[in-house]
Amino acid sequence: MRKLSAVLAATLILTTACGTTNSATSGDCPNNGRVRFGVEPYEAPDKLKPAYEVLAKALTRKLGCEVELQIVDDYAAEVLAMRNGKLELAEFGPLGYVFASQKAKAEPLASFADGTGKLTSYTAGIWVRKDSPLQKIEDLKGKSLALSSVGSASGDALPRYGLKKSGVADVKLDYAGGHPEAMLALINGKVDAGEINSQQLASAKAAGTFDESRFRQIWKSEPIPNDPITVRGDLGQSFKDKVRKALLELETADVEKVGAFLDVTPSGPLVQVDNDTYKVLFDLATTLGLKEEDV
Repeated sequence: MRKLSAVLAATLILTTACGTTNSATSGDCPNNGRVRFGVEPYEAPDKLKPAYEVLAKALTRKLGCEVELQIVDDYAAEVLAMRNGKLELAEFGPLGYVFASQKAKAEPLASFADGTGKLTSYTAGIWVRKDSPLQKIEDLKGKSLALSSVGSASGDALPRYGLKKSGVADVKLDYAGGHPEAMLALINGKVDAGEINSQQLASAKAAGTFDESRFRQIWKSEPIPNDPITVRGDLGQSFKDKVRKALLELETADVEKVGAFLDVTPSGPLVQVDNDTYKVLFDLATTLGLKEEDV
């Protein structure tokens, strides 16, 4: 995968403004009444946009602030935008949140629950073609593996952690640029194996773009808590409390389209999370010696 640059990180590739309400004023909302909400492109932006517009419009109504949705270029772009004061809210991948908390003062507020109200999780996975001689992660020595993007928990760090724990070296890592691209590299036979997390697997099967019967999973990670929606930590406490309350009061219908991309079925309302929820990711970053430039 490309090394993420500051120039690339500063670019926002998709912006859409959601409607205002009469109560949206600069007095009770930061940034002159606008709340900028960033989302990383873990799926194609044109697919994510309609789902997140539903969430953003519902949040606009709850907050009384104009919520402006921004689908950013990548993990690093989102961290940089929040650090530079260009985002008030952001949904990060779990590992991206680790660095956002350290570098951009991001604070987790809520994440995605199932129909029982339980916080959801997902898993990283490594897959091969069904007729491949590779049977387990140890067989990847000297082989090629398509990963998603640097800084992805399931598409980068966890597969590499799995390789490290299994003592596997000399694997040719091919950063494809995203979860769909890593899957496509495997489908097209460009690599010996590819990372496919449980969320990408579910959405690709639903879209008919992945025939699971033609492939096998040879490794799966422990569960990872789902993406947190965060607020920039240097904002006023009253606003942070207001956003948390608004997020937790959203209806299932407001978030279920986003939940479908995150393999949350059936979806429930958002639930509260905190820093401790993502301790496993902080530990992972420490174990792998990951730094901000690695994201």
